[in-house]
Amino acid sequence: MRALLPLRSSIVVVIVVVLVPFITKPRGVNSSSDAPLTSIPLDLYHTRLEVSPRSDSAALLKEIKSLVLRHPDTLSMETVKMGNRGYAAEVLVVTYDRKMKHDNEKSKFRILMSFGQHGRELITSEVALQLLSVLAEEHNILSMGPVSITKELDNIVIKVVPMENLNGRKLVEAGDLCERRNGRGVDLNRNWGVDWGKKEKDYDPYEENPGTAPFSEPEAQIMRQLAKSFEPHIWVNVHSGMEALFMPYDHKNTTPDGHMSNLMEFLLWDVNRLHFEEKCLVGSGGGLVGYLAHGTTTDYMYDVVKVPMAFTFEIYGDSEASSKDCFKMFNPVDKLEFNKAVNKWSEAFLTLFRLGPSRLATTAGLRKWDSMGGKVIDGSLESNKDSKIDGLDLGMKDLRNYFRLFLLSSVLLMFMFCSRISKSKYRQTN
Repeated sequence: MRALLPLRSSIVVVIVVVLVPFITKPRGVNSSSDAPLTSIPLDLYHTRLEVSPRSDSAALLKEIKSLVLRHPDTLSMETVKMGNRGYAAEVLVVTYDRKMKHDNEKSKFRILMSFGQHGRELITSEVALQLLSVLAEEHNILSMGPVSITKELDNIVIKVVPMENLNGRKLVEAGDLCERRNGRGVDLNRNWGVDWGKKEKDYDPYEENPGTAPFSEPEAQIMRQLAKSFEPHIWVNVHSGMEALFMPYDHKNTTPDGHMSNLMEFLLWDVNRLHFEEKCLVGSGGGLVGYLAHGTTTDYMYDVVKVPMAFTFEIYGDSEASSKDCFKMFNPVDKLEFNKAVNKWSEAFLTLFRLGPSRLATTAGLRKWDSMGGKVIDGSLESNKDSKIDGLDLGMKDLRNYFRLFLLSSVLLMFMFCSRISKSKYRQTN
């Protein structure tokens, strides 16, 4: 991609250098200690008026469950529960499949999405609700009209986790508006096995506690189990704090090498152009967000689960908000901005559902590609068997592809060389 789009890449680098100090997420220092703090607008967000950490469920999940029950022909759901060391978690998984009674989901293109991994990012789960409403055809996005990708949706199975961190969300609704971790203080997006436990110089335990071991947390164990059984072609982890379309890697400031990496980047630029006027950052999370993140879900999905396209989408951020004012920093607080976020990103996801399968359709052996990532550790209390990564050798198939490209390049160079000689002789004779 960098070779194909040198001008665009140069422009992106300049923009990033200028803007990153103003848009990165807070890591300890508060920019305005005297600014008033924003509470959750109850007219916009699905929350409970009286919430305690022992609440059975969040109001938003109840709304989603009702939606599923109204559309049993296309939607189904299950609640997965797991626990250890006195801590329990549950994750609701909603499956969208237009022909689920007739087809095996493994015969279709598979997309896995997670929202609400960080408790304070309420807007992400609201987007999940909106997206499921659009897929169920209860809601139409005015700028798009009725869902126009029905044919593509027939061949797709989408699993949506609308609120991965339910316990953390309960703490936020109870008043701890800056809480991003789970119910026992672990950042679920640092609890995965790729490059787990490494700490940068500005490490903040409140923001990034990775847990006692990789997959020490039941929520991460549930998500890993879901990903390995479902074997998605596309993974999307949805967050807020800025506006960006990220691909691997988070733990280093580079993107992967190879054809699949180029496909991911092209797809993200298309989504950016079609829906965000190319205003979203596009590229490596570790290279653009302003700091490296270790033990993230997306890096594990790409390197270990072998998801061909693994993304992290950042869907909203208020760079002018005080870093103490967590709700306003991560979530829109007025109706106009709220509606803009849920509608724009629902549109973007529909485009992803339309373009993703077609881009990957021409790529053979989707489940057999190899990646080159970071160190993988598996300290799960649940299992320690299938933790090794074997993606360091490219494999004979990739070597053959590289050899073919080398031959093609050689032929083209020879053709150009011969053409120049012919033109030179022609000039000399005339």
